[in-house]
Amino acid sequence: MIVIDPDPSGGPQAEGGLIYSRLYIEGGHPVATRRGLGLVLGILLAAILVSMAAMVVLALVVGREPPVPANSVLVVRVEGDLADAASDTIFASVLGARRNGTRAIVENLRKAKADSRISAVIVRPLGLSTAYWARVQEVRDAILDFKTSRKPIVAHLEYGGDREYFVATACDRVFLQPTSPLDMSGFASYVLFLRGTLDKVGAYPDFLHIGDFKTAPNQYTEKTFTPAHREMAESLNRDLFEQYVQAVASGRKKTPEDIRRLVDEGPFLAEDAVRAGLVDDLAYDDQLDAKVRPGAKAGVRLKDDDYSKVGAASIGLGGRSRIAVINAYGVINSGRSGIDPLNGAVVGSDTLVEYIRKARKDRSIKAIVLHIDSPGGSTVASDVIWRELVQASTGPGARPLVASMSDLAASGGYYIAMAAPDIVAQPGTLTGSIGIFGGKIVTGGTYAKLGMNIEAVSIGKHAEMNSPARPYSEEDRAKLDEQLRAFYNQFIEKVAASRHKKPEEIDAIAQGRVWTGRQAKDLGLVDVLGGLDKAVAIAKERAKIPAGEQVELVVYPPRRSLYDLLMSSFTGMDERAQLAALLGIRDERALWALTAPVRLFRRGELLALMPFGYIR
Repeated sequence: MIVIDPDPSGGPQAEGGLIYSRLYIEGGHPVATRRGLGLVLGILLAAILVSMAAMVVLALVVGREPPVPANSVLVVRVEGDLADAASDTIFASVLGARRNGTRAIVENLRKAKADSRISAVIVRPLGLSTAYWARVQEVRDAILDFKTSRKPIVAHLEYGGDREYFVATACDRVFLQPTSPLDMSGFASYVLFLRGTLDKVGAYPDFLHIGDFKTAPNQYTEKTFTPAHREMAESLNRDLFEQYVQAVASGRKKTPEDIRRLVDEGPFLAEDAVRAGLVDDLAYDDQLDAKVRPGAKAGVRLKDDDYSKVGAASIGLGGRSRIAVINAYGVINSGRSGIDPLNGAVVGSDTLVEYIRKARKDRSIKAIVLHIDSPGGSTVASDVIWRELVQASTGPGARPLVASMSDLAASGGYYIAMAAPDIVAQPGTLTGSIGIFGGKIVTGGTYAKLGMNIEAVSIGKHAEMNSPARPYSEEDRAKLDEQLRAFYNQFIEKVAASRHKKPEEIDAIAQGRVWTGRQAKDLGLVDVLGGLDKAVAIAKERAKIPAGEQVELVVYPPRRSLYDLLMSSFTGMDERAQLAALLGIRDERALWALTAPVRLFRRGELLALMPFGYIR
């Protein structure tokens, strides 16, 4: 039995001016109890220290560069959402169980191309969950580049989905598992409209926007497509589908007309896919070795996770000059970068400005590449980042600046990209969305349905402008419209100056409209089509680095140290990221329009954020 008593004699004990209590265990002694507690705490501390030491030792062992036997066959997995920011937990870092992001895949293929020990590559596209196309195109480009080495590269499909098949058609040969269909059946996009639900719960979406195609708030304000919204969705689907058709036709040595006809006949049973010439043969994984190089001795299979630990310098690809790659992944917001449990990565303006300044101060950095994968976000935060990038490229100690667009670089994402004189995008990048919206969801009716009542006391004519209990007054709406138009006009003028066009030319193609990267290039919003490697090549040229010289990429944010990972694990930072997976969220960015505007931003904040649909 445990008894806590301030003083068994009836009064508090004081020593040195401190009042203390004593812990008694019935039948025991206070001194023995303190010794016991000390022993337990000592054992716990020792266990923690031993565990940390073991992790450090394990990290050193696991982190060693693995041996690569001659005649190795590299197996490259292309799976998940291809996130460039791979999973970064303590266990993933120590044990090497990191997701294979786009850059890891591209880098492995680049090394394998030059590595004489790698005799062939097997590409395994499986379970691609990304809703977009630019990352998939970057992987496909890397496969096409590897093929110039003349080494065999084949694809094995356990399941023939549209994105998996798109990647596979870049390879020399495509093998499909005998029991799998080839699910080639066309593109469809879906948009979820919430107006009916809001009406049922008594909430009113009160939004204003500039531009007929600035449709991000439509998911709250409408029950179906507006004509402009439908036109834009159809245009995006049509162009992405044509990109798919042309790539598959080229890979399978067919005409685009053949592929369009076959899409209408799909999906295909495995045997029918072979007869149609869409795949070369049917095979299980254990049958591949004999098919990769018929008649040749089977090579030793090498996992891509292991090959990622092989340094580029060890195969002659080390660089002397340094180029900074600053990653801007996620929604743009004020403050520090981080992870939102429901919406994934958040690009904090304070953090990104810090990285830009570090790159500027480092005299060994010859150029800066801004790598963007963002739907936009806060107008204020976007403007802060834009200004710092302009200073980096034109101010004291200026460096060449190139923007590289991944899946998304729209609205606020395009705003920060326009600071760069050179903008590179994949054909399937979603960009543009040069527009703005603002507003609120009025929840006074919802509270009323629940028997609640909100009343306010305020001073100032517009103090209650952003009240959640009532819609905007006419004067409130006029004030909001004034702010929106002022920012939109500045946006247009900055794009016009960046793109060397007249403001009216930009306004005609702006209006909040989202374009594919290929469409944006035709309109002059993008300069070059390609991925990060193309952007680095342009940065080298601008920095007068010889084209054939290898460069070292200095990536921001840097990979976290083992100490940082240990500390973040103990403070629960990684658990927030894992919550999204536990909730079954496959593509956090596609949930943005449903939750972010009412959760992440300040009330009344103007947003440069693109609309969302599911391109599948």
